[in-house]
Amino acid sequence: MRFLIINPFYSISETPSPPLGLAYIAAALEREGVEVKILDFVVFPYSRELLKSVLKKFEPRIVGTTAVTMTFDNAINVIKEIKSIDPSIATVMGGPHVTFCAKETMSLFPELDFIVLGEGEETIAELAGALDEGRDVSGIDGIVFRGKSGIVDNGPRKKRIDVDSLPLPARHHLPLGRYRALGMPVSMTTSRGCPFKCIFCVGRKMVGAKVRYRNPQNVVDEMEYLATLGFRQINVADDLFTSNENHCLKVCDEIIKRGLKIKWTSFARVDTVSAKVLTRMREAGCHTVSFGVESGNRDILKRIKKGITLEQVTDAVKMCNEAGVSPHASFILGLPGETPETLKETVEFGNRLKDMGVSHGFHLLAPFPGTEVREEKEKFDIRFLSDDWRDYHANRAIVETSSVTRKMLDDIVIEWENKFNGWLGYIRERIKSGEASEEEAWPLVNLERIVLVYDLMMVRVIEEMGRLECETAASSSEALGLFADRMAGSVKYSRDEILSVLNYEIGEGNLILTDNDGKCSLKWVDYL
Repeated sequence: MRFLIINPFYSISETPSPPLGLAYIAAALEREGVEVKILDFVVFPYSRELLKSVLKKFEPRIVGTTAVTMTFDNAINVIKEIKSIDPSIATVMGGPHVTFCAKETMSLFPELDFIVLGEGEETIAELAGALDEGRDVSGIDGIVFRGKSGIVDNGPRKKRIDVDSLPLPARHHLPLGRYRALGMPVSMTTSRGCPFKCIFCVGRKMVGAKVRYRNPQNVVDEMEYLATLGFRQINVADDLFTSNENHCLKVCDEIIKRGLKIKWTSFARVDTVSAKVLTRMREAGCHTVSFGVESGNRDILKRIKKGITLEQVTDAVKMCNEAGVSPHASFILGLPGETPETLKETVEFGNRLKDMGVSHGFHLLAPFPGTEVREEKEKFDIRFLSDDWRDYHANRAIVETSSVTRKMLDDIVIEWENKFNGWLGYIRERIKSGEASEEEAWPLVNLERIVLVYDLMMVRVIEEMGRLECETAASSSEALGLFADRMAGSVKYSRDEILSVLNYEIGEGNLILTDNDGKCSLKWVDYL
């Protein structure tokens, strides 16, 4: 039984990390004896030829993919291609988007055979076993499928997963080396669940209101393993790492007890942190905590059921600063009840937080399927401007209120983007003049390197031009110079820029240069 898992394409601007959810799915399948392969189109360029080649060589019985709303079109297009190549392959999709518009999706896309609802590990393993053995799937909870009389929705599974029963994510199937070469973090979780009811989020519906915690020793075992992989940081991707003080402290104490030297980040609510917790987190290696603040207007915070106050925000920031943890705040513009005055309040509150040492950013409301703001839009002062799922990336406005237009919302985000780009331009000028320190120059240098590496990956420059005769090269540096000369004409970067990146990635162990009897080759390190 072979199962191909596909990660659909989305842009590097979304700061991708190795797909943790798919690694959990792969591990659940492997535990049941299924042979698994993951094809990741975030860091490999998509082509029908590549897809056809993988299907021919691997011969999967099932192909599954995931989708958030903005990646749904890419995911369903891959499903269509698979069915056109081999109609006998069973196709399945999971993730938050299809969980909350399952019947609609199945009706529109006959190429999709199954949808897995909510948490997918147990469901997908049961479904794979049934298909392998030719058993009836009608009794499997957590799936939507095509029955004899039409589309059948079996509803969610009746019991939430015991998170300590799950095998560790099967990251050996992920091209971790490519993500590391791009400077992306690696993510993990210590719990699942969210007890809060924010109207713009589906987290509670996807993973349940009750928070389920992993054993702290198992958590730190995983951290210890991740520390060996060479990533710059670990992102603890729990909805609320700090929701339970006892759990949080036990994880931190275990890290400290083992003397584990790691850099990590986490998400938190401003009403779930304390000086004690933040101090311990810092001692354990946490350097940044991200808070969803959402709005600088008190009435909007109440309307969206955020359950926090502006005073709690400033108190949390002060505690972070005292503990030595960098606070980050995110805001959502275009929420129900938004007016020019509330927008001004939010921008001004963001500036106040900036003066307190907080980095912050703005997103725009995307009314995802499954959210209260979408399902009960009649009761909110809001108008949706697009049902094109590709627009649901939260970087440009797709909603308006009665007094706030799309342009007003976009203008704020664009101004913020321009300020960020202006800051990068300032660093660039200081680098040119020789005034910038290495620390000051790093954000721009790193960003430019990431973009160059990504371009090399996504146009297959290393694969297409990474082999040449190098008898005349007296050293590896000369060989790299020959490669840089060759590649400069195929991408928009200079020979020196390419050479600098090749040297850097080889030094970091993300790229391998070999010389066999005068035949030199370059190759990305895909699997760690």
